[in-house]
Order: sequence, then structure tokens, then C-alpha cells
Amino acid sequence: MLLMHHLLTRRFCVYNQRVRGLDISAALQAARGADPDSVPAVVREMAQQLLNASDVVLYLIDFAQVSLEPLPDPYVSVATPIDRETVLGTMAGRAFLTQAPVVAEREEGTRVWVPVIEGSDRTGVLAMTVPGSTDELVQSCADLGLLTGYLMAVNARTTDVYNVRKRRRSLSLAASLQWDLLPPLVLKTDRVVVAGLVEPAYEVGGDCFDYAVNGSICHVAVFDAVGHNLRSAMVAALVVGSCRHSRREGADLESMHRAVDKALAAEFQDLSFATGQLAQINLQSGLLSFTNAGHPLPLLIRNGQVVHFLSCRPTPPWGMSAALGPVNVEVGTEQLEPGDSVLFYSDGVVDANARAGDTGSVIGLTDYVGRAASNELEPEQVVRHLAAAALDHHKGNLADDATFVVVRWSGRR
Repeated sequence: MLLMHHLLTRRFCVYNQRVRGLDISAALQAARGADPDSVPAVVREMAQQLLNASDVVLYLIDFAQVSLEPLPDPYVSVATPIDRETVLGTMAGRAFLTQAPVVAEREEGTRVWVPVIEGSDRTGVLAMTVPGSTDELVQSCADLGLLTGYLMAVNARTTDVYNVRKRRRSLSLAASLQWDLLPPLVLKTDRVVVAGLVEPAYEVGGDCFDYAVNGSICHVAVFDAVGHNLRSAMVAALVVGSCRHSRREGADLESMHRAVDKALAAEFQDLSFATGQLAQINLQSGLLSFTNAGHPLPLLIRNGQVVHFLSCRPTPPWGMSAALGPVNVEVGTEQLEPGDSVLFYSDGVVDANARAGDTGSVIGLTDYVGRAASNELEPEQVVRHLAAAALDHHKGNLADDATFVVVRWSGRR
């Protein structure tokens, strides 16, 4: 918390020069001693004293990424409950999607909606009414939204309030386990962007993904555990844990691949298995290396077009070595060019296209990915469009989990 305090104080030193009022350093000190569920109260106090703002509302994006759920201030009694805002078709939703302030003039003042971001991950939207709409004041509102994201990131692991508020309905136990396994849905740096999404959000049982940037290497993994239930979530937890353990021990891709298989085969004697891929991207050279455990091949996207499937001879799914014996692990490679993206996905995505009536499910997938990529969307927008398309094909009722992960390499720093 002290490190965050130091960084944010430095980040907002110019902010203090623009707006007179409560000192940011003092505000952070107050937040430091507050209860973890009191971020809305801290933000409201800062908005009132720094910006003379009123009607301050903090919205969190729900697990399915379709609605913005209001987060009540625990210290303010509201006679009329605040309604949720949909992502599509609302001012709050526009601020969330564009990641830029949205302004509307009202009789009581200027209503401003600004994005709330935890690192790179879109968390929600902060709305407030301020007496004016100057560029400087709107930018100050945006800065407060940025600060809100940092406060959320620090406190979210020590209270259940924020997690519960993000639910439009109850999560299944398997889905709850899966969401706790996932990293932030978006990572953005000047060298690489990673964006992922899993569906159905409230019942997902076996799909998950993971990533980490360690120095010049970006690690990416996708997993699809057999089944769609609590046992699938337990299998997924083991393969993710094994992958992270091997990665942190400095193992190479082949060793990581074998370790996941060995862990699963040893723990589940009933031949429970998982398919998936482990990948590494050298952020200096752009060389992508990956292994494949019986999983659909990733797609290379270049200049807004699907170029081809990446090539790698698959091994049997993880966990099957107990029945099939040792296997040879091949490491596939692909030289990326600056701006290239790679789409990793689960077989539920391909199945969804097949059941939707495509004569070739893979062809249907590549066509849709090509259309989404040709619009020059950001990776998080691409996965959002792909997930929405998969759900639309089945009227919101997927028969299997569908996972999308897009990784874009920007080039050498």
C-alpha cells in the first residue's frame, strides 16, 4: 500500500496543481486506513471536495461484461435504488467501451462518466455531476476514475463486496472456482496486449486461460478440462496450478507440458483429461513458441486478415499418458511481425459455429474472426465480439464452454 501511495502521489502531483481542495496525499492516507469495502465512500468524498461533484456513482462491470452494476456507498442511505446500466446503448456503457470520458449537459450541471481501470483491466465506470464542463475539469474527473481503479485493485482481495456486486445472478460453484483462477481479462503494455474472455460467464465449468509477462517473455496458456461441471473446474485448477508452478521454477515449454500431464495423470486415476496449449512470445524478437495438447490450432491475424493456422503436432490431452505411455512433445514456432495478433480458443468455439449451421465450423470461425479483425478493433473488443457472436448463435445458451484469448505483439520497445 505504501508503494501505491508513493506512485499515486507522484502521478497526481499535477492534478493537485489544477484543482484546489483536499490534498491527494491526505486522501490516500485516509483510504489507507479505511475498510476495504469503503472505496465508494472514499471516492465520493474526494469527488465532493476536489471537484465539487454530486450524485457520485461507481459502477462495476458484471462477469458477462454486459451490464454495469451500481456499487452502493455503505455510508449513504439512498431512498431509491440506483438502476444498473447496460453496456450497449447508455452513456455509462459508452465510457466503458471507448475508455474515454462521456459528457452530457443537465439542468443541475454537467454529468460526466469516466472509465475505471485496474492496471489494464476494465473495471467499470465512475459517474458524477460537476458544475461545468471545461477540458480541465473533465480531465480531473478522468484522473479520479484512474485513482478509483487503483483503490479497487488494492482492496478487492480483502472483501467479497465487489465480487458479489458484479453478479447479475448467482454463479455456479464451478464458475466461481474458474473466475478465481483467471488473471485480469486485459493486459496492455507498449510491447504486448493480451485480452481474454470465457463464456458462459455464470456457468463456465472447464475452460480457463492464464498469462504472465516475465522480462522479455510473455507466457500464455489456454485450458479446456473435460466436462462441464465441478470436477471439470477441479481439473482446470490443477492444470493451471501446475503450469504456474513450472513457469515460476523456470522450466522450458516442453518441461512445463510434461509436468501438467504428469500432475493430472497422478491425481485423477479415472483418466480425467484436459486439452490446451502453452505458449511463449519473445517480446524482443517476436518469436512465438507453443506446445499443443490435443487442442484446436491458434489463428494468426495480420493486417486485419486471418493468415493461417499455426502449426504444431499435438500430443494427446494432458492426463492421458497414464493410459497411452510417454509421448513426444513438439514445440511449434511462428515468427510474428509487429502488429500481429494470435487468437487462441477452445473447441467450444468451433462447436458453436458448427451447431449454428456452418458447413465447416473452422471456416465459419475464420470468416468471423477476419471480419472482426478487419475493423481494426483492440484485442479486448475482438474477444468481446467473438463471445457475443457465439452466444448469439445459441440464443445465450452455449452447450460447451467457449474461451477466446487474443495476443497482439506490438514490436520491440
